[in-house]
Amino acid sequence: MKPAQEIREFLLDKAKQITEEWYASLDKNDPSGVYSTTDPHAIELLKKQNYEFHLQFCELFVKEESVFLKDLEQWIIQVAKDEQHLNTPMHFIVREFFRTRDQYFQFLGEFFSAHRSAFPQENVDLWNQRVSRGIDSVVIWFMEEHHKFSVKRLQCQQEMINELSSPVITLNRGTGLLPLVGDIDTARAKLILEKTLEQCAEKRVDCLFIDLSGVIMIDTMVAQQLFHLVEALGLIGVKTTLSGIRPELAQTAVQLGLNFDKLSIASTLSHAMAASEM
Repeated sequence: MKPAQEIREFLLDKAKQITEEWYASLDKNDPSGVYSTTDPHAIELLKKQNYEFHLQFCELFVKEESVFLKDLEQWIIQVAKDEQHLNTPMHFIVREFFRTRDQYFQFLGEFFSAHRSAFPQENVDLWNQRVSRGIDSVVIWFMEEHHKFSVKRLQCQQEMINELSSPVITLNRGTGLLPLVGDIDTARAKLILEKTLEQCAEKRVDCLFIDLSGVIMIDTMVAQQLFHLVEALGLIGVKTTLSGIRPELAQTAVQLGLNFDKLSIASTLSHAMAASEM
């Protein structure tokens, strides 16, 4: 058997042991993340992922590095997008890759000690270097995928928050309420315009109250977007009443030269609703 094949077989035989020793020595006091879990199913999955990594990583000794990495792609992507790992700080994950690298150095040391006459030190150093490069390549790739999935998840969460933060609430037949709360930047203002038009059409709203009393800050671009929203709603037959306009928003609108003449405005939401019932 070729030396590379011998090393591969030796490490494959040790794969289960490597996983168990790794988990046993794991610092389970991390403040958060997959390594501190006490859920038996999560622990079982974590060990399974670790064991599967060793089955793949042992191929480093018998395959070209590029081929080895390509074959490891599925494992990297699967674990990088795993919810438990996405909730784990990246520096904890990198730490465990480096601990795994040290395990390989340890087991390779055992193998070479048992075959001292067959492997000159120069070859031993080359194999250790190959393991080190392999782990480094995996870490970099894993970090890239982990970051990509983390960003994607954050974007999805932000989209959900934006949708939930601009709901059109049906009050009664044909009447709706859009309560706006918090800071509104240009991106959110654009989303509010799009979602409000869609929801008013879907819910057949013909009278909409837009309450701004919960909006703390607003800039000129956002003020323009709100006026565009009112104009767009008018084009689809929705009568709009603004309520709760703060002095800051009123001042911004005046500075922009925006015309209030065609807008229905009330000081508070209750006043707006009372006026509509007259």
